[in-house]
This record gives sequence, C-alpha cells and structure tokens, in this order.
Amino acid sequence: MGIFTHVCLGSNDIARAEAFYDAALAPLGINNVGGFLDQGIGYGRKVAELLILRPLDGAPAVAANGGTVSFKAPTRDAVRAFHAAGLGAGGTDAGAPGPRGAVKHAFGAYLFDPDGNKICAYCFSAPD
Repeated sequence: MGIFTHVCLGSNDIARAEAFYDAALAPLGINNVGGFLDQGIGYGRKVAELLILRPLDGAPAVAANGGTVSFKAPTRDAVRAFHAAGLGAGGTDAGAPGPRGAVKHAFGAYLFDPDGNKICAYCFSAPD
C-alpha cells in the first residue's frame, strides 16, 4: 500500500491537461475516472489518486521547481509507450526512456506536461 491518499497537480487548461494525461497514462493502466469538484479531473486504477485541478485560490497554476510525480509501469515497453504517447499529446521530453543508474534494473522516462509539471514512469523489472 502506498503512503499517499492523492497527489494534486495544477493546470491552467483542464481540457488540454485531460488530453495529455488520458494519452500518457493509458499505457500504464491508469484511467481518467472523471471530474473532480468541478475544478478538474481525477486519474487512478479504480479511484482518483492523481488530481489535475485549477488552483482553488483562483491564482494561475505554476509547476513545482524540483517536483516530480512518478508512476509505476508494468514493463519497459509501457515506459516507452508512456513517453511516446505523452510527446504525441503535447508533452515535452525531460528524459528519454532508458536505464537509470540509481537503482538496480531501474528503467524510466520523463516528461513535462503542457503546464510544466514534471512526471515520469519507472519499471524495476530485469531486462528481457
């Protein structure tokens, strides 16, 4: 079991963010589970664990400098598909799919979403 109840990322354009996250998270088995408080959308496997919201205080959304949200990928191919789908849906490359030396068998890819939030996907299975 994870340690979070949910993670929120801000967006200034929910429709654009929804198109990006629908595409990027689908290869990881993470689904759009619907609107959230008329402020944005939620993603998860069964319930909303990632929320993409307009800031509740009405100020513009800004990306966290140094912040990254990482998603579990079932396979290295899913990491590659996440990266390709995210790029195709308006994301920006922040690290192409490949081995990451910090942890044994770590294989990851990084993207910036259209609002500048940094996300990644990782698989820790041994190479085929």
